[in-house]
Amino acid sequence: MRRLLALVTGGCLAMTACVTQAAAQPPTAPKPRPSIVKLDSGRIRGVDDGTVRTYSGIRFAQPPLGRLRWKEPVRVAPWRGVADATKPGRQCPQADKGKQLGGEDCLFLNVTTPAKASRKPLPVMVWLHGGGFLDGSGSMYNARRMAGQGEVIVVTPNYRLGAFGYLALPGLPGSGTFGLADQLEALRWVRRNAAAFGGDPGNVTLIGQSAGGMSTCALLTSPATRGLIDKAVMQSGTCTLNWPAGTYAPVPDTPPFTPYASLKTSRDIGLAAAKQLGCAAGEELECLRSKPVSELMKINETFGASLAHGTPLLPLDPAQALRTGKFLRVPVISGATRSESNGFVAGTAQAGIPVTAENYPALMKNAFGEQAGKVMREYPLKAFSSPGLAWATVSSDRAWACPTLEGNEAMAARTTVYAYEFADAKAPNIAGIPSDFPLGAQHASDLPYLFDLDGEAWDGLTSEQWRLARQMIGYWTSFAHIGRPQAVGAPAWHAFTPSGQTVLSLKPTSQGGIGPIDLGDEHRCAFWRGLSN
Repeated sequence: MRRLLALVTGGCLAMTACVTQAAAQPPTAPKPRPSIVKLDSGRIRGVDDGTVRTYSGIRFAQPPLGRLRWKEPVRVAPWRGVADATKPGRQCPQADKGKQLGGEDCLFLNVTTPAKASRKPLPVMVWLHGGGFLDGSGSMYNARRMAGQGEVIVVTPNYRLGAFGYLALPGLPGSGTFGLADQLEALRWVRRNAAAFGGDPGNVTLIGQSAGGMSTCALLTSPATRGLIDKAVMQSGTCTLNWPAGTYAPVPDTPPFTPYASLKTSRDIGLAAAKQLGCAAGEELECLRSKPVSELMKINETFGASLAHGTPLLPLDPAQALRTGKFLRVPVISGATRSESNGFVAGTAQAGIPVTAENYPALMKNAFGEQAGKVMREYPLKAFSSPGLAWATVSSDRAWACPTLEGNEAMAARTTVYAYEFADAKAPNIAGIPSDFPLGAQHASDLPYLFDLDGEAWDGLTSEQWRLARQMIGYWTSFAHIGRPQAVGAPAWHAFTPSGQTVLSLKPTSQGGIGPIDLGDEHRCAFWRGLSN
């Protein structure tokens, strides 16, 4: 799967924000001042720039090194003096274009608060980054606009990735869920320390995109989350997502998969990976613990979709838990982008594997078997400007939009859900794909509207797009405050119910503006439901 992700975006991972942009220089600001906060583990020194206060690289758990590799996170030890919190901590081990980045001592988080707030205590929003469970970090997402405009506290933690976060082996406690356990430890840290930043430990919203959204949804189904969160936001990451063969990206021989795996499957993956590194049967754990990070990176790509269920943290497959109502009943915002798969298909074509009129039938057969003919009649090549766009539409509808709609229906039967679709057809080229393929509102293209990626506002957004960004931040942060999304100058956002399936389309005024849509009709979900029956 790791090789597939690299192919899809030519080196930029498909499930995170690959920042390729001209730097937008911020205006001259007052000289930053130090800001000291006392935590339950010790004092830290951050920075106050007059608009926001930022505290970076705060250790929230002990380093998962040595005997702590592949163990549940251990609460951070107290320190003396004042710890520096002015620069990000190390990201967790990951690869970028074949180069190893980060290190195991990576359990850090970052906190952004408004420098001045009209009200206190403030709600806390905990952001789980995307990256296919293989890369990314909390520090990539500068939350100054969200914190300043919305008067919220934003926390962006790291969590263990790849083999370090999701290895499973027979007899290994915590198998397949170490990354999830890190996220829970960050939430426990927030409960203990939110008040130190002026936050309300009783008003915590968990929010994530892509792998972070899938983690957020999984945590809704975990017994360990009870008492730690009060609301949730899932962006391109509901529990019910699933990809038939080739629909994640049209690469030959790619199997169907979901974000989650059974404990048995995860253990089988772990045993195979250990064997690949020369570990003897029955000695896998000790053998792998003796390996340096560089050696473990050789098997890291194996663990991109192996968050394990049938475990203490995830007793049920999160998709099953959502469908059967066995999840935490908190208010939810849930949605996706309109053209999720366009960037994946364009990236695959850029890597030399385009969708063509000749291979389109084979892709259909591989994905849908005996029902391929029905799908081809529903999505004929003549109805699209290119075979690639035809396949991207099939994938966006079948693998993303309709499973998201299903997840929203399951949640709305039992709790309050606000459903959306990000639909800016001229959204930023988030992966920097040099292609004339119509990328539209591709996967992760909503991120620059909420965050300054790698610390920089996205250069090139129009005034209309910046207005949409302010409205989205307004919706997201008002939801954190009061459990209902509202934004100045934006339409009312009504709850999604089984009988009145209101989905709010988020797009600039020149494209019709924000307003309700029939998501099922737009993405042909009745057809897909009939196909699966």
